[in-house]
Amino acid sequence: MSTTTTTPRGLEDVIAGSSSICYIDGEKGILAYRGIDIHELADYSTFEEVTYLLWHGKLPTRPQLQDFSLQLARERKLDAQIVSLLRQSPRHALPMDVLRTIVSSLSFFDPEEQINTQDANYHKAQRLFSQIAMVVAAYDRIRKGKPLIEPDRSLSHAGNFLLMLNGERPSETAIRALDISLILSADHEWNASTFAARVVAATLSDMHSAITAGIGALKGPLHGGANEAVIKVLMEIDENGADPVDYIKGMFAQKAKVPGFGHRVYTTEDPRATHLRRMSRDLGYSSGQTKWFEYSKAIEDFINAEKHLNANVDFYSASTYHTLGIDVDLFTPLFAVSRIAGWTAHVMEQLADNRLIRPRAEYLGPVYPAKWVAIDERG
Repeated sequence: MSTTTTTPRGLEDVIAGSSSICYIDGEKGILAYRGIDIHELADYSTFEEVTYLLWHGKLPTRPQLQDFSLQLARERKLDAQIVSLLRQSPRHALPMDVLRTIVSSLSFFDPEEQINTQDANYHKAQRLFSQIAMVVAAYDRIRKGKPLIEPDRSLSHAGNFLLMLNGERPSETAIRALDISLILSADHEWNASTFAARVVAATLSDMHSAITAGIGALKGPLHGGANEAVIKVLMEIDENGADPVDYIKGMFAQKAKVPGFGHRVYTTEDPRATHLRRMSRDLGYSSGQTKWFEYSKAIEDFINAEKHLNANVDFYSASTYHTLGIDVDLFTPLFAVSRIAGWTAHVMEQLADNRLIRPRAEYLGPVYPAKWVAIDERG
């Protein structure tokens, strides 16, 4: 049996198609949506504005943004039967599993479910954008025995998520922190979940199936689940009263992987980590919970000096989300609340010039023709 392969493992650096949505230069640490640097978008835009950019290819005017935000607000609703499904979900279920199942079920109640036109898919993208945030917040309240909270049209998407999750009007600091976090995670080229969504869309399946596939891929700990692993490390350090650097040295001694460091694409600092580091610090000081940032910074400095590895988007998002009061098992669903903007943009782009995605595999099995042996003669 041959063991030689010329195909990069995991299709690393293989160009699988073309897109005009997201630009990445891993060597220079550049991430841009539609050509606009992520640092400018994080500093000056809102999540709604960035979503409009991803979907339309350009930034909106003020009237366009107002109209777009109003459209999204109108779709911020769940059918009563979806709420009933949420109530019937086991309270021990992983929120990511519930989200995957409910997003698939949302197609039952979408008025354009059977229509696969450009306009219909745009409307479905708007609904899913608003509904996914509601599903995550609603399930968390249901499993905790709390009443559901109605959205407030005076609040942004980030503000509404925090309101529906926590049951109280969030501070401007918290809203802006979450808004920036959503911007930073809105898209990242043809990552695993986006590629999964595009593959499904390319078969001319429906938008909900494509997004369900994306959620399934995002659930994996090698993709969207990494920040959950980060906060668990920080919590263990806190619970044991350990020195963060000594704790990480212990992980190295056991040859354990420290989550939140290194990236398949970036050889320099992940540009998203730049903002999340600052957000973690600012939220920590404004809330009086500085220890999570301090643990993180000590670990980052040590690993950077010892292993020459940079923090990625997952590392500081963990302490940021935790300081915002978001439960650990909601970290990955919150990623989906953000990434729905990019997933839907890619599904619509795929369908605008579609061709079935059907790669080939490099065969490494027994040399053809292998001999067929009668069952009584097989050893």
